[in-house]
Amino acid sequence: MSLEIKEVNTKKELKQFIKFPFELYKGNPYYVTPLIDFEMSTLRKDKNPAFEHAEAQYWVVQKNGKIAGRIAAIILDTELKEKSLARFGWIDFIDDKDVSQLLLNTAKKWAESKGAKAIHGPMGFTDLDFEGALISGFDQIATQATIYNHSYYIDHFRAWNMEIAATWVELRGKAPAKNPEKIGRVVKLIQDRYKVKVKDFKNTKEILKYAPGVFDVLNEAYSNLYGYIPLTQKQIDYYVEQYFGFIRKDFVCIVVNEADEVVGFALTLPSLSKAFQKAKGSLYPLGFIHVLKAFYYNDTADLFLIGVKPEYQKFGVHALIFDYLQKIYEKHGIKYMASGPMLEDNKNVLNTWSEFDIDIGKIKRSCFIKHF
Repeated sequence: MSLEIKEVNTKKELKQFIKFPFELYKGNPYYVTPLIDFEMSTLRKDKNPAFEHAEAQYWVVQKNGKIAGRIAAIILDTELKEKSLARFGWIDFIDDKDVSQLLLNTAKKWAESKGAKAIHGPMGFTDLDFEGALISGFDQIATQATIYNHSYYIDHFRAWNMEIAATWVELRGKAPAKNPEKIGRVVKLIQDRYKVKVKDFKNTKEILKYAPGVFDVLNEAYSNLYGYIPLTQKQIDYYVEQYFGFIRKDFVCIVVNEADEVVGFALTLPSLSKAFQKAKGSLYPLGFIHVLKAFYYNDTADLFLIGVKPEYQKFGVHALIFDYLQKIYEKHGIKYMASGPMLEDNKNVLNTWSEFDIDIGKIKRSCFIKHF
């Protein structure tokens, strides 16, 4: 056996780095292929504004001349300064502990050279990147925004003496056919008392005006969550361009106050998981056809992000959002839904979902940490 660790430096090598999991998970019905262009944009220093306050290095391991694993090591200036932490992400490998340990040790050595005293992951540059290794729910299809990994990854992380630092849960199940009575009572009350409402948009272009406000709420609402680093204005502009050109008007819920300021939001989409599987990493020449079909002919929705300004959370703004989504899902024939990851100790959010007949915790993913 011959193992060789190689640093990724050229665009060609980066594309090989991105495409390695395509082969690793070939034929797996639960793995969702990411779009190569999106991944390239995230990982390239000349594209992603995160690099103004971060640095990263990528490696692949070759076994007998063939790629057998990959890893990214990331330093966020704020996280390093405040917590002496580095990150690893984009990690995939065959079931060979020599391969995984070589990857992790290489990332550790690089992180140590930058002054880090611990490394955690899988994590990305921001909370909007892929994060958290799957620890249960291996028989469930991933969303286009979440990691799918083989179950053996966890054994490899533990073999490297890693501990769980945080765990997220996801919701899967039937979309609510109706809202609990409690939701209906709260909606009318808070609209009248606190002068908030769900914004009605005539077209997608109108939503763009409120997009920066959505990310401002995200920064406030997520500020105390594990691993969250506030987005800079350039990052917000970047994500507005990335995400808000890829939405359906009805599936976006934005709550505003009397001053027309965003105080809450939910970003959802018809599920693109199967469309991305068919696209095989590219929208062209035919991938966009699968995506368009999924946009307009779909019975499943993905709830990516939901957030409410801290000072409005106690007013019941979540009820407005749930009321809106239930009606929109019913209108568009959505029968099933999947959420993005939510921290399992975020009881305020999870207790709200307990009002609904939906599975919580079938899918779990964790961030692992190793101290040096």
